[in-house]
Amino acid sequence: GDTWDLFRYPGIRSDSDMFSFGYGFRPWNELQVLADGPSIRNYIKETADEFGVSQHIHYGLTITDADWSSEEKIWTVTAVQESSGDTATFRSRFLIGCTGYYNYDQGYLPEFPGMDRFQGTCVHPQQWPEDLDYRDKKVVVIGSGATAVTLVPAMAEETAHITMLQRSPSYIFSVPAYDKLSEWLDRVLPSGWVYRMARWRNIKLQRLIYVLAKKYPDFTRKLLLSNVKRHVGKNFDMTHFQPVYQPWDERLCAVPDADLFRDLREGKADIVTDHIDTFTENGIRLKSGRELEADIIVTATGLNLQVLGGMSLSLDGEPLDVSERMTYKGVLIEGVPNMAWIFGYTNASWTLKAD
Repeated sequence: GDTWDLFRYPGIRSDSDMFSFGYGFRPWNELQVLADGPSIRNYIKETADEFGVSQHIHYGLTITDADWSSEEKIWTVTAVQESSGDTATFRSRFLIGCTGYYNYDQGYLPEFPGMDRFQGTCVHPQQWPEDLDYRDKKVVVIGSGATAVTLVPAMAEETAHITMLQRSPSYIFSVPAYDKLSEWLDRVLPSGWVYRMARWRNIKLQRLIYVLAKKYPDFTRKLLLSNVKRHVGKNFDMTHFQPVYQPWDERLCAVPDADLFRDLREGKADIVTDHIDTFTENGIRLKSGRELEADIIVTATGLNLQVLGGMSLSLDGEPLDVSERMTYKGVLIEGVPNMAWIFGYTNASWTLKAD
């Protein structure tokens, strides 16, 4: 649950539908399709409480390394207590890594020329300041992924103007914010049935879209772009939404109830596709020569990746490089006894594979 606890930027939400992102053993029981961060955090906490997991969690620990002893057939896990710096060790017969694949200490930030010249405020969404006031300010959001398309509509109502600056476009499509069909069915059927049906339906639909994209990429591209055009209007410059790659060569971005498209159409936000030449005192100068003025620049430039939460593995004291080993079904690591790591799908909800 680190993502939903640490990330506190405006509008933080899932980019997978919650019926398939939720746990199979405790279905998501709300009607939000793309749920906000606090709702997901609460859902995880309630699930942990209900199944008796919460009482077994040790908080405030950084796991540094784990060593397997062939003689004892035991893992020894070393951790550091963040508040005191004291070292703690745990011994177990089995070790399972459920750490995701993000580095939660620091997000990815390219070295943009002239960043030190900028006189305004520059923030990364992963370290969002609680007291950041963006009301009536000019804001530039650098990025074209899930974080950027979430931030822009969430901030657009209060900023003087907000610009999404992307180096290249992503595929973006609109999904309903609420599941109205499930809402109607919930009046006539048991709730448990309704939410399990919604989960089954959405998993099948996601799979269909993925297979369609791989088998008929040109048709799927036209379908996705026509959805965008319908929402932004026929006179909008569609080059901002036309990636050079085919659908599902990279992940798609979902927006609830076309909120991003609506703000672009109404002029509350705009989108610029260009490369950054340099930061200036008052904003960003682009390779085209255009200058974007900004009081605040948000670098939604992605996340640093790492395996096993950054911990080191060793076998009988000999360091182990995970990248040199094969994995079986993304769970078992070659030649590493009594250990599994849980890795989700890259083209569907992470939780589906974890389940």
